[in-house]
Amino acid sequence: MDFSPDLQSCLLCDDVRREHNGKFILIGLFDSLGVPKLPVTYPRLCLATRWCSGEGDFTQSSRILKTDRATTLVEGKSIPVRLENDLHTATNVEFFMNVTFEEAGVYWVEIFLDDQLKISYPLRVTQLPTPPQSGA
Repeated sequence: MDFSPDLQSCLLCDDVRREHNGKFILIGLFDSLGVPKLPVTYPRLCLATRWCSGEGDFTQSSRILKTDRATTLVEGKSIPVRLENDLHTATNVEFFMNVTFEEAGVYWVEIFLDDQLKISYPLRVTQLPTPPQSGA
């Protein structure tokens, strides 16, 4: 009998590596992006999720919505989540390449499990002020 797992964590970062012992290393965790100018193409966004306390086979999907919170900026592929029993965990890492943010504002990261929204959280994109020019 399947019972839906809990989303233990969902983090955005610059990169994810996996050690020989199976541990994941998350590099450059962030919840906002400060950029010198817009639009900007972010070369690589990584989304790491961990599921726990469930049992069965499920499907994870993810997307990032634009600032209108209705238009999809980027959408991930369907990822299987398999938990043998409630003592196991499932960690998924998804890579989004060359994501272009057209404007400053609040974008939204959404994670679904079997088409049910499990979490939605903000990703703030801001344009940094131009540093003053130094006199020569």
